[in-house]
Amino acid sequence: MIIDFHTHTFPDALAPRAIGGLADSGDMKNYSDGTVAGLRASMAIAGVDLAVAAPVVTKPQQTEGINRAALAINMSAGETGVMSLGGIHPDTENWRETLENLKRDGFAGIKLHPLFQGTAIDDPRYLRIIEKAAELNLIVLIHAGLDPTFPGVDLAGPDKLLNMLRAVPYEKIVLAHLGALGQWEEAEELYGRNVYIDTACALYPWRDKAGNLTHGGGYTSLTPEKFTSIVRLHGPERVLFGSDSPWTDEKESIDLIKASGLTDTELAAVLGGNAKRLLNL
Repeated sequence: MIIDFHTHTFPDALAPRAIGGLADSGDMKNYSDGTVAGLRASMAIAGVDLAVAAPVVTKPQQTEGINRAALAINMSAGETGVMSLGGIHPDTENWRETLENLKRDGFAGIKLHPLFQGTAIDDPRYLRIIEKAAELNLIVLIHAGLDPTFPGVDLAGPDKLLNMLRAVPYEKIVLAHLGALGQWEEAEELYGRNVYIDTACALYPWRDKAGNLTHGGGYTSLTPEKFTSIVRLHGPERVLFGSDSPWTDEKESIDLIKASGLTDTELAAVLGGNAKRLLNL
């Protein structure tokens, strides 16, 4: 079973504007149209059995609407193979109630994105959300490291992530992008801790809108050797496959991981076994 733990979708009516705007602001190539149907087509080509969508709430007032759309995705997950996490903003006023409602409605977890939400990950507003999520046994997927849409902005770098982990130690935290996108050399203290990391964009050659190889946000992707060494340093039992679709091609992402030098046992864990356990499937 292959599980893509890190994807993004938008409602059909919003997707063209959302994907176009993000592609322009980050000079990023998109590989699908950002809809659930587009993701499903990508999954069929890549052989992905289940994809997890990770909505980002960029304004507090978006929280309720985004979670309604996410719940609709989950209600069709048995048919589509796409499930969604919930979303929350650090300034969501009824943050406790929002998390409790997500748990009640069967969500597996939430997504936090410090850069799009304009808040450092070790800010007390995030810490209280993560602490409550831990109380509710919700997964917390966090964008970690840099982002091509915000060049030079560091709100989720290794030092801030370490502060967060020390303040709220919780085993169901997932640090996206192999722990710190574009800051992997500085992230050594993160590896080996009792949290998960996902593979999104870490090994994938970043391309601009025109499809040219580029140094997205001032960094380059990892070599297969470095990727494999980080997976083993952290522990392959705590690494999840994530593509960040539509910003990478799912099939190519999987092929790169398969060619990285991991053993068959490690691949089975990374590509699906770990996520299946974490999601309690």
